[in-house]
Formats: sequence, C-alpha cells, structure tokens
Amino acid sequence: MKIIDIRSDTVTMPTPEMRKVMAEADVGDDVYHEDPTINRLEEKGAELMGKEEGIFMPSGTMANACAIMGHCRRGDEVLCGQGAHSFFYETGAGPALAGAQFYTLPGGGMFTAGDMKKAVKPLHFHFPRTSLVCVENTMNKAGGRLWDQDEVDLIVKTAHELNLKAHLDGARIFNAQTASGTPAARLARGFDSVSFCLSKGLGAPVGSVLCGSAEFIHDARRWRKMCGGGMRQAGILAAAGLYALENNVDRLKDDHALAKKFARALADIPAVEIDLDTVETNIFGFFVPENIEALDVQEKLKEKGVLINILSEHEIRVVTHMNLSEEDVDEAVDIIKSVLETC
Repeated sequence: MKIIDIRSDTVTMPTPEMRKVMAEADVGDDVYHEDPTINRLEEKGAELMGKEEGIFMPSGTMANACAIMGHCRRGDEVLCGQGAHSFFYETGAGPALAGAQFYTLPGGGMFTAGDMKKAVKPLHFHFPRTSLVCVENTMNKAGGRLWDQDEVDLIVKTAHELNLKAHLDGARIFNAQTASGTPAARLARGFDSVSFCLSKGLGAPVGSVLCGSAEFIHDARRWRKMCGGGMRQAGILAAAGLYALENNVDRLKDDHALAKKFARALADIPAVEIDLDTVETNIFGFFVPENIEALDVQEKLKEKGVLINILSEHEIRVVTHMNLSEEDVDEAVDIIKSVLETC
C-alpha cells in the first residue's frame, strides 16, 4: 500500500546526491574539534545566522536544552509561548537538565513584548529569577506561522532592558526566511543565541546547529558533552547538513506552494473548517466537525495509507515537504474527503 506521510517534514529521506557527499565526507574527531566537515558546517551556520560561532548538535532538543543551560542558573525561569516546542515537545529537557522552569505566555504561542514584561518576576527571594525568553519562528504549534518582526525586535530589546537573555528557536527559520523574504541573519538579529534544524524541511537525516557568541558556544561544547552529544567522526552527518544548506533552502518555496494548494483543496470539503489566511509556510491545521473525533479520523486515514498528526480533539495538522508531490496531495485530499463522509 502506498503511504502518504503528512505528519511532519522530519520524515524526508536523504537524496542520492546527499548520500554521496556523506559517503565521501572528510572526517576527524569532533570532540577534539578536528572534524573538518563539522567545522565547515558550524562556520556556515554561524555566518547564515549572523553570529560569531556555531556548534553542531545531534538534535534540536539538545540545541535548545544547551541554550537554556547556557543562559540559566538552577531555579531560574524561562518565558515562552503557549505550546512552544521547547516547553511542549522536548520531554521537559529544560527543567530536567538546566533546572529552569517554564512560564507560558498568552497568545496561542505568539506573544507580545508587553505580555513578556508583565510576566517577569520581581527581584525578590520569594520568586524564581526570570532570566530567559524564548521565541519560536516559525511557530509550530500555531501552524507554521510567522512572527511580526517589529514585535520580535521589541521583545528582544525589552528583554535586554530587563537583563534577560533571548533565545530564538529557529528550527524552521529558513521557512520563515522563505515566506517573509527576510534573511535568517536579520530574523536572528539581537538574539543571544539561535538554533536551527537541518532534519526538518531541509531534508538532512539528523542534526541542528546552535549559534551565538564565541564565549557562549565555548560553554555550549561543555553542555553538549554533558548531555551525551560529544560526537567523533560525525562529519558524515555534517556533510548532509552542508548539502541541505547549499541545495535545499531555495526549494522550501515549493513546500509552501504545495501547502497552499493542499489547504485550498481541503477548504472545498464541506466537513472541513480552515482559515486559508493562516497558511503561511508548510504547516497548517484544519478542523473537523464536533461530532467527529480527530483520533478516529487519524486511524481511518492510516488504514488508507495517509499518516497525519492531530493538534487537538477536532484539529488535524498537515505538513508538506520535499518527498510529497502534487499527485500525493490530490490523492490525500480524496482520501480525507471519503473518510470524513463516512465518519
């Protein structure tokens, strides 16, 4: 049975060209900082983010956890949006590894500088010390939405005025760059650190890069080692990341176009409720009627070869990616329509 996987852009497979550069990669011992391919990836990542240095991480979860470890002391507080990936989907790594607690701000994941300022705790021994604010761009939980850059600039400015650090979870920052036309370095400007993912829309099999000041990255190497992320001849993996940055950023526009096509087709199904104005990148959600459970839809679609994730009791998430074709979208829409008609 053919499988159409629209759960996430993490399900992509490396292309033959990517596998070739992996097989031929120059490697060394990265714990000694002697892997030339990893060094090139870290330099490239830092350059693209407008930061001094970068460090290759096995995952986005580790990148965000090491950022929190670098910016916080035990007992500190991290401010983030509702449903932020570092709070909601990363197994409590911040509290478990950094000893920092999260406080989520209102706004469905995308808050304002005013929201942040109100949440900062007074400097008193009764309260945790608010030390870090995290912004996620694009905002996964909000359906791959873009932040207003003026608001982001104000959040960072206000954070620094309040002696807070600012971290950008830019797992899909190149989707934000593609949709907004704003270079990633501008999106990351002012942040004390930024992470971005290679294994989502860019199509690499593994890895993220964490960027910041030279001092911050020097400390991050210790945090990475502590988390078990010290790798040896991992240039084989970094080669895939380099290939992705050099070849797969521009093509993200195709994923965005496919998401819009998908959403428009779903909007024609009577049982589907969708706000087309919210489809900005490669992720969007749609609602099914209250008498239909999203879990039931998920199971019935799986039986027919369409894999989805659900966001809530009645909301389904769709993610387009490089291994999804227009024909796949047409077929998935037909299957979704038939399943909803029988629910």
